[in-house]
Amino acid sequence: MWLKCVKNLLKKLKAAKSIKPTISNLVEPNSNTLNLKYFTLSEFDSPDQPGSGSNMDHKFLEKLDYARGNAGIPFKINAGYRTKEWNLKIGGRVGSSHQYGVACDIHCNGSRPRALIITALLEVGITRIGIGKTFIHCDVDNKKDQDVFWLYK
Repeated sequence: MWLKCVKNLLKKLKAAKSIKPTISNLVEPNSNTLNLKYFTLSEFDSPDQPGSGSNMDHKFLEKLDYARGNAGIPFKINAGYRTKEWNLKIGGRVGSSHQYGVACDIHCNGSRPRALIITALLEVGITRIGIGKTFIHCDVDNKKDQDVFWLYK
């Protein structure tokens, strides 16, 4: 079953790569103001550092916000930015993309929401996706392999 799912995801990924994502004017020109429709920066805070959601990469958040609109279902953020200390405390990977503000984990239960979320992420060009039983990890870390899917145990 997982093999079939991954094959379908790869097929969608190849199709999505040929689509140029269009992201509306979420950031005003010459402005550092980030206007998100579906999220607040505090949703991405590291639990040990209130206000740290502001460390998230704005282009990543724009893509995520656009994907949320495309999916048509809420995205509950389990994890966004992580301080180095928090990442160590929870056993996160050394060099985690969360520490650089280019990753998040989205809560997910059920195959239908999982399909909607993954499809929406691919549509906006987010192509590094980890699939867990109750969450989906996504990131735009350009220092790591691109166009990959992986499964969490």
